[in-house]
Amino acid sequence: MPPVPIIIDCDPGHDDAIAILLAAGDPAIDLLAITTVAGNQTVEKTTLNARRICTVAGITDVPIAAGCAQPLVQPLLVAEDVHGDSGMDGPRFGDPTVDTVPEHAVELMYRILTEHPEPVTLVPTAPLTNVALLLTRYPDAAARIREIVLMGGSTERGNRTPAAEFNIHVDPEAADIVFRSGVPVTMCGLNVTHQAPATPDVLARLDGLSTELGHMCVELMTYFASTYQRLWGFTSPPVHDPVAVARVIDPAIVQCVDAHVAVELHGRYTRGATVVDLHQYLDRPVNARVAVHLESELFWDRVIAAVDTLGRRTASPPASA
Repeated sequence: MPPVPIIIDCDPGHDDAIAILLAAGDPAIDLLAITTVAGNQTVEKTTLNARRICTVAGITDVPIAAGCAQPLVQPLLVAEDVHGDSGMDGPRFGDPTVDTVPEHAVELMYRILTEHPEPVTLVPTAPLTNVALLLTRYPDAAARIREIVLMGGSTERGNRTPAAEFNIHVDPEAADIVFRSGVPVTMCGLNVTHQAPATPDVLARLDGLSTELGHMCVELMTYFASTYQRLWGFTSPPVHDPVAVARVIDPAIVQCVDAHVAVELHGRYTRGATVVDLHQYLDRPVNARVAVHLESELFWDRVIAAVDTLGRRTASPPASA
């Protein structure tokens, strides 16, 4: 099968970084662009982090564009407690050599959608502000989107409030627009991403690649593990965002069911919750595929293979004798 053309819309973020590497390094994906949005940190910091990741990984042929600095309605809430002041604490990055393009993320998305010869899949791993603005500013874009495969929400409890997952909680109005857009949506929520922990065995495999990129991934996940242990008592951190990319790569890795998903906008305690009607209580039409099971071994095999591919490309050649 030919590779699937995608745009990643992200807020790097430790797990966004792994999602970018998976998309850039897996042969099943044609990564057309990386767009950034405020979420885990300010858009200035998330954009810098995207440039840092692409520099270390040698991703020089994929345009990066900065997007929205604020949610549609409410003030920005960042996740400094999880991702640190930089949004991607842990490794020591040098100055990035990969730059952004002089377009707003929404304009770049729209241009790619209209110019690409086939429909494009959007993979948002962040608050959905950019995607919602795209759909409202350019209604004709919907027909050019193959599907939206997002990381966000949950069939169960939240991780920013008892009911709300972070990406949806940051901009619930944007999420509501996306789920009601009529574009095919696949939701990879906490219930399935918690099945993708970066265990000591995973870190050992990444470290065993013996590349700068592999070591950087270990440093990212080690910092991520420290915050998940401190905040939630996890022994290994769940690596959320690459799960959405894995679903695009091979649907067998991430198994889904059909359901109606509504976003709670007004609840005193539940604003930002994804109300997933798995049993058709509400008698509303299906508007999403909802991920329920992850083949963890297959998932990590693809992630590590992608990091290996990119790491070998950027490795310095051995010195001549």
